[in-house]
Amino acid sequence: MLKIEYANAYKEVLDILKYVSKEDFEKIPAKKIEMFSKCANYNHYFEYNPEMTLKEQNVSDIAQTIIAILFRDYWATDEQREKIIKKEKYDMQLLEEAKKEKYNPDLIFKQQYPQNQIAEEIQENKEESMIHYKENIFTRFFNFIRNIFK
Repeated sequence: MLKIEYANAYKEVLDILKYVSKEDFEKIPAKKIEMFSKCANYNHYFEYNPEMTLKEQNVSDIAQTIIAILFRDYWATDEQREKIIKKEKYDMQLLEEAKKEKYNPDLIFKQQYPQNQIAEEIQENKEESMIHYKENIFTRFFNFIRNIFK
């Protein structure tokens, strides 16, 4: 399913790149264009209207992301590239902080197992794991006689 989505996105990107200026198109490495055309799903119908924005058209999120990466890597000025990279780092940092809040292991374990309960469970496990052997009658008798002579 995911491969089909990427193949459709590559087709959309190729259709969008038809409307890019020749100078900008030549900035993209030939290997990338070749990879897009090799992996594209040519059965996917997509028609790009250059008078409308990407948001207004039915462009997939994957295709929008690919176009954004192409812009960042090949078409953006140095200042634009720095701003984009800073924005991406900031967004990733926010995402990581949200994950830490949501999946903080310290809070999860403290909520599930208070410290007292953990100590009690460890003590119970120790008691359960101890094996008590009951000596048979001959061993008890032998030990009794040995203790008398000591």
